[in-house]
Amino acid sequence: MNRFPMAGALCAALLVAACGGQGSADKDKNDKASIPTNPFPSTYEPYPNGAVFIENATIIDGTGGLIEKGSLLIRNGKVAAIGTELELPEDVTRIDAEGRWVTPGIIDNHSHLGVYPSPSVDAHGDGNEISGPVTAEVWAEHGVWPQDPGFTRAMAGGITSLHILPGSANLFGGRGVTLKNVPSRTVQGMKFPGAPYTLKMACGENPKRVYGYGGGEYPGGSPYSRMGNVAGYRESWIRAADYKRKWEKYAKEGGDAPTRDLELDTLKGVLDGDILVHMHCYRADEMAQVMDISKEFGYKVTAFHHAVESYKIADKLAEYGACSSMWADWWGFKMEAYDGIKENVPLVHKAGACAIVHSDSDIGIQRLNQEAAKAWADGKRIGINIPEQEAWQWLSMNPAKSLGIADRTGSLEPGKMADVVIWSGNPFSVYSKADQVFIDGALMYDRSDEASRPVMDFELGQPGEGDMK
Repeated sequence: MNRFPMAGALCAALLVAACGGQGSADKDKNDKASIPTNPFPSTYEPYPNGAVFIENATIIDGTGGLIEKGSLLIRNGKVAAIGTELELPEDVTRIDAEGRWVTPGIIDNHSHLGVYPSPSVDAHGDGNEISGPVTAEVWAEHGVWPQDPGFTRAMAGGITSLHILPGSANLFGGRGVTLKNVPSRTVQGMKFPGAPYTLKMACGENPKRVYGYGGGEYPGGSPYSRMGNVAGYRESWIRAADYKRKWEKYAKEGGDAPTRDLELDTLKGVLDGDILVHMHCYRADEMAQVMDISKEFGYKVTAFHHAVESYKIADKLAEYGACSSMWADWWGFKMEAYDGIKENVPLVHKAGACAIVHSDSDIGIQRLNQEAAKAWADGKRIGINIPEQEAWQWLSMNPAKSLGIADRTGSLEPGKMADVVIWSGNPFSVYSKADQVFIDGALMYDRSDEASRPVMDFELGQPGEGDMK
């Protein structure tokens, strides 16, 4: 039996993309030396898909709207129409979703799948480049193992896109990459087309624990303290600003091109506004300091991650314009997580700031809808009554905004990618499961059809193949 029925289509799509002649480096019109902006281009192509008409569903549209007895038309991999009075077109696959719910696909903007894959052994641990506190030169995509079984488990939980980050050992941990959650032979075949690169940064206990001398894991280096953390950021941004000036002078006046520096290429990309900063930071006071540092050097923090004290400065985050990417209820496992509260997410949302529920876990990513439901319920208990359809933005539209892809996914608006999940019931119920998952209109997972569930090569011939006993 063909346990991977889409593999042939995948190979064909990848071969077409590989022969498409995409360049590996960008050069300006005068053929001057330049910094390549896309040396590892996406080769992603949507899987084969047909027109699908979903009807009689309760639809959450991702923008805060709820449609009862609604219909959704998918055509050419896009959302073609959504509403209550759509006529059934000819030549479509009809799905009667009576009693079921339809939502945009979930986007996890903080994942380490692929760089910390399953099985979790040292040979697979490629998420932290701990060789120094500043490693902005490394890229998470170069450590992603596409055969990680965690990708298909996440798909069964409704995850259609995810953001893979390096770990948080470093002040500057390296570039993150946004992926479409599809099986592929290469990470380039998963890369979300046109998604901006990101830069992972970290503040607080992690960098000073890893490099500091106070009983740290790798004693003898800087930073030793939070003071050293901030000095390290500022020193790096000073160097990056000088590097940027040299390239701007060269572009204007010519002469000898500056010597390339991979670390500074990334930091310059941030200062140019091309690379988005995603920063691991727990405490409110540190997030406030980081915002000040960003203003000093002229860049923007797109999202603070974990951010267990965001509720203390939710108004400041709203004014600054940063998202908070948070757990529903993780707290207390170290001192900087001590003041975490379960109402963090709804309090940030209530203040008008951008709230996101993330996983940071190969297990949590499989039930991220339930994590959001917990946060929603905790808000309700203290009188914050957020409609469920509005809270769903924590899982789709807001993470899409934080990754610079909200114009293409994150909601069920006509013209956007048909990243769609049909749930067996209300997705905020612990009893509901993803029945079907569509990515760019292609049915990638069907709970009722074992043959349609992708199985990674690594799992073939192993007990419990594809998680089927």
